[in-house]
Amino acid sequence: MAVKSISKRRSAVQSVVLPLIFGAALITAWQTGLLHILLNTDEYVLPYPTRIITIISENTDKIMVNVWASVQVAVLGLLLGSLLGYLIAIFAATFPKFGSGGLTIVSAFNAIPIVALAPVIINWTKDVSSEAEVRSTFAKIIVVTVVSMASMSVNAYRGLTELPVFSDDLMKTYAAGRLTEFTKLRLPNSVPYIFTALRVSVPGSVISALVSEYFAEYVIGVGRQIRENILIAQYSTAWAYIVTACIVGIVMYAILMVIEALVMKKRK
Repeated sequence: MAVKSISKRRSAVQSVVLPLIFGAALITAWQTGLLHILLNTDEYVLPYPTRIITIISENTDKIMVNVWASVQVAVLGLLLGSLLGYLIAIFAATFPKFGSGGLTIVSAFNAIPIVALAPVIINWTKDVSSEAEVRSTFAKIIVVTVVSMASMSVNAYRGLTELPVFSDDLMKTYAAGRLTEFTKLRLPNSVPYIFTALRVSVPGSVISALVSEYFAEYVIGVGRQIRENILIAQYSTAWAYIVTACIVGIVMYAILMVIEALVMKKRK
């Protein structure tokens, strides 16, 4: 047990230390200009990290307005997509004959590129409201919802159907009804699979929100600011928003890891 515990701790330390070392080496190479030489580029197209940090600090208020708009879309779409995906998984597990076909269709949506899906949905929702902000927000949330739904439905279905050996027979022995079986057996068994799906969906929700902003008619959001600044050759500002987007994704993923650790700890 002691050896196993030490091995787990070593693995946990390595999973944190090694990425930090790599990140520090990359930033050092970037700041010293070595990265520019390797990529055959200049500081105008790829500004130094200190320049990016300066722009972020000087434009914090404007950046946070766009960050908040993107986070709202990503979180709302993630929650809605995850809920719909789980409901689809329940339907598929309850009615396998019809549910398997539904899962196949939902999974097929995951194969559609976001750059192809976003313009179609934005055009489809153009009559939702007379206000561009409402139309754009609604369309972007739908894009994130579709992207998040597929991962949740497939993983949750596995959690609802891949039960421990003989557990289903034991519930039938106790004459448990479907509701009792779901709440006492299938739902608890699906919890780890839910977090597996969210590990994919959280980064995917941020990416899909940013990409959908490229095509939205209302000019707001981190993704849209990246596009607008690249178009006018303001690469330093564009990189400031790119770095901000990375931070948003990392923070959301870190929050998920904390929630997962707390939930899974209570299950032990």
